[in-house]
Amino acid sequence: MTTVTPSTRNRRKVLAVLAGGLVLGVGAAITLAAWNDSEFATGTFTAGSFNLEGSTTSAVNGFSNHNVTKGDTAAGLTFSAPFSNLTPGDVLYAPFWVRLDSTTTSNASLVASTGAGTGANAANISYEVYSIAAAATCDSSATAGTLVASGDDLTAFTAGSSIPLAKGATAGTAGTAAQLCFVATAKSSLAQGVSATGTWSFTATSN
Repeated sequence: MTTVTPSTRNRRKVLAVLAGGLVLGVGAAITLAAWNDSEFATGTFTAGSFNLEGSTTSAVNGFSNHNVTKGDTAAGLTFSAPFSNLTPGDVLYAPFWVRLDSTTTSNASLVASTGAGTGANAANISYEVYSIAAAATCDSSATAGTLVASGDDLTAFTAGSSIPLAKGATAGTAGTAAQLCFVATAKSSLAQGVSATGTWSFTATSN
């Protein structure tokens, strides 16, 4: 049987305290070495603006919005005579200018997106839409331009080529207008005393 003397017990207590002190000392060294620092980054994202407008007046005046899906009224085209007194074979012309407005921040491509006709003579009038120079006269020479849309009658629609639209050269400036020349032809099947209405839409998509 081993006898534990008071001095032995005291020695064990001292060793235990020293051992505890060594453990605490190691823990303190790790805590002091683990310095931390952080960096943060933030980004702000702002959308640009985009709006297409049209004019039946000229390449520089009379522009406004004509998007019927947003509550606007479609632009009323003014065709050349004799639009109100048609006979078979008559060919009529109407200009329409489109451009990106002064708030637009991106270039775009324009395409004819829909075409529809109503009225008793809708099946008796064919049409083509050409892109021509903004200052050109919308007449028989328009057929030398880029075909944007066509239809064997007002109830038919075939999209043609897209055309580019440039935003304004400086902030707050409208883009350069593009002219669309509508060419309507009365067919031999034209019925007397009745009318027809054609409606077309054009869509600009930002590049």
